[in-house]
Amino acid sequence: MTFARRLLSALAAVAVSAPAFPALAAGTDPRPFEATELGHIRRNEQGQLEVVRTPSASPSGASAMPAATVTHPPSQVVGKKSPPLASGGRTIVVGPQEPVKSITEAARIARDGDSIEIHSGDYRRQAVVWTQARLTIRGIGKRPRLIADGAHAEGKALWVVRNADMLIDNIEFRGARVPDGNGAGIRFEKGHLKVVRCAFFDNEMGILTSNFADAVLEVEDSEFGEAPKHAGDLHHLLYAGRIARLSVRGSRFEEGFRGHLIKSRARESSILYNLLVDGPDGSASYELEFPNGGVAWVIGNIIGQSEHTDNRDLVSYGAEGQHWPDNALYLAHNTLVDPLYAGRYLRVWTDRMPPATEVWAINNLLVGYGVLAPQGRGRFEGNRSIDRKLLSDGHGRGLPFRLPDNSPLRGQATSPGFAGERSLAPSAEFKLPAGTRPLPVGGPLSAGAWQ
Repeated sequence: MTFARRLLSALAAVAVSAPAFPALAAGTDPRPFEATELGHIRRNEQGQLEVVRTPSASPSGASAMPAATVTHPPSQVVGKKSPPLASGGRTIVVGPQEPVKSITEAARIARDGDSIEIHSGDYRRQAVVWTQARLTIRGIGKRPRLIADGAHAEGKALWVVRNADMLIDNIEFRGARVPDGNGAGIRFEKGHLKVVRCAFFDNEMGILTSNFADAVLEVEDSEFGEAPKHAGDLHHLLYAGRIARLSVRGSRFEEGFRGHLIKSRARESSILYNLLVDGPDGSASYELEFPNGGVAWVIGNIIGQSEHTDNRDLVSYGAEGQHWPDNALYLAHNTLVDPLYAGRYLRVWTDRMPPATEVWAINNLLVGYGVLAPQGRGRFEGNRSIDRKLLSDGHGRGLPFRLPDNSPLRGQATSPGFAGERSLAPSAEFKLPAGTRPLPVGGPLSAGAWQ
């Protein structure tokens, strides 16, 4: 027997004899332990050894649970760093060649702390209400596509996240429609949801949240677009209700219709290093709106309006009046693009917000013909205007929003300083098609988002 064959046999023996679950702390989980016999060994398409769990009968005599694949170590998306999997649970693998072939079946058998890995492909009519806690759902390889095809959960969304600490990674949501016109790719109701490297296209709402005051939504390196053109309906690509915190970072928003690219009623909103450019096929209203104020950090974004918009404001703050006790807008190192002659880069509804509301606008690059004027108390400095023809397309993707190397504005911005203990200086910049790249520490700063 060759050394490689002996090594494979030894690994198989160890894997088959290993317990399915780590020891549980007393009183933390009332369900019984799984059998120690896991199943057979195979090598997956990434060349890793994995154990395929065989069906086992329920102790109560119920029908056996479908086989689930448990991978050691957890597989990763090739070429990209993935967030960590949920700890302490099983890994349920979904795919055409797997024992679990549908996401709805995976949702039925999943327990708190499990991870669900979904192989590439199109998954139609996979509407789910997720009620588990500490759940990780990850697409493996090329991003799996969830196509609504008329299906929805509770008349709300393709997926409803009920109350969980959940990570959703590398999944595409497409075509959500519901009777009330607010069909979302994801309807997030309560808990903490993190969405990474996902896509939301042709949905009545990309992500829509509830108004639970302690809910937290984080979105990173994701794409939103292709809002449907239903007469009479507003389709926001991302709509956060009155939740505790919204964070959007390294994500791309385009092709809105009548609704906003991002609308946030959150107590605190961090909008960092994103591309919010509606594009020639878009006709969104506001690109970014905070209707109830709150504390909003808007740093390092490219924000661009379409010529087809029916709203001349890019960023709006306070249009529906105060809801939160603390209110401030910090707009720093953004590139604001407005092709309209009567456009406004920023509108603060000062008559509807408390007199003490602070508005800072620092080191923003103003491209086009819009107006940026001080509104409310705060700092207003370092903002520079430039003709769009003088910018370059440093990415080769039709996005001419970068200062050329010979621009007299390059490297001339002063430090934006701090608001409280938080720096307003950018530490990263948006990277196509979605994501960020870090900026050198201590390097010279220019007005605008792309350094």
